[in-house]
Amino acid sequence: MGADEEKLEDIESEGMAENEEIASLENDDEMSIIDHLTELRRRLIRCVVAVLLGSCITYVFDEEIMQFLLAPAGKLYFMHPGEAFFSYAKVVLFSGFLLATPVVFYEIWRFFVPAFTRRERMVLGIMVPSSILLFYAGLAFSFFLIVPIGIKFFMGMGSDDLSPLFSIEKYLDFIITFLLPFGLAFELPLVIIIMAAIGLVTSQQLKKYFRYVFFVSFIVGALLTPPDIVSQITLALPLTALYGLSYLVVRFILRK
Repeated sequence: MGADEEKLEDIESEGMAENEEIASLENDDEMSIIDHLTELRRRLIRCVVAVLLGSCITYVFDEEIMQFLLAPAGKLYFMHPGEAFFSYAKVVLFSGFLLATPVVFYEIWRFFVPAFTRRERMVLGIMVPSSILLFYAGLAFSFFLIVPIGIKFFMGMGSDDLSPLFSIEKYLDFIITFLLPFGLAFELPLVIIIMAAIGLVTSQQLKKYFRYVFFVSFIVGALLTPPDIVSQITLALPLTALYGLSYLVVRFILRK
C-alpha cells in the first residue's frame, strides 16, 4: 500500500505541475493580449493628440480653408443660427485630421510592425510614405476633378421652377463624403501589399482576379461618383492602375 500511495502522490504532483504550466501559458497569453491593447490605446491617444494639434493649427487659417472649399460651389447660405459655427468647427477638425494624417498612418504602421519580418518591414517602410502620398492624391483627385463634375451635374437638375439653394452644412457634408472615400480608395496598393506580406494573397491570385477587379472598379465608380460614365471612368481607371501596381510590387519585390 505504501508503494501505491507513493505512485498516487507522484501522479497527483505531475498533474498539479501540468495544470500550473497550462495556467502559466494562459496567463502569458492574457498578458500578451493586455500588452497589445495597451499598445493600441497608447497609439490611439497619440493619433487623437495629433488631430487636435492639427486642428489648432488649421483654426488659424480657417477662413482661408473655408474659402478654398467653397470655391466650387460659389455663394452658400446657412439655415439656422448655429449652422455656420458648427460648419467652421467641422472644417477645422477635418482639416486637422488631414494635417495629422502622416502621424496617424505612422502609428498604425508601428502597431502592426512586430507581425512582419525584417524584409517585409523594409517594404512597408517604403510603402507607408507612399500611402500618405496616395491618400493626398486621392483627396486632390476627388476635389479638383470629381467634385466639380458632381456639383455641375446636381445643379443641372434645376429648372425655372426649381432653383438650387445650397446650405453650407449640406455642402460640406457632400464634400467630405466625396473626399474621404477617394482618399481611402487610393490606399488599395498598401492594403494588398500588407495582405501579401502576411500570406493572405499571392501574385498569382492577383493576376487571376484582375478582370473581376476591373469590373468591380466600375461598380465602385458608379457608387462613389455622380451617375455619368465620365465620372465612373475617372475613378475606375486609377483604381485598376493601382491594383496593377500592387501586383508588380507583390510579384517582383515581395516575390510572393
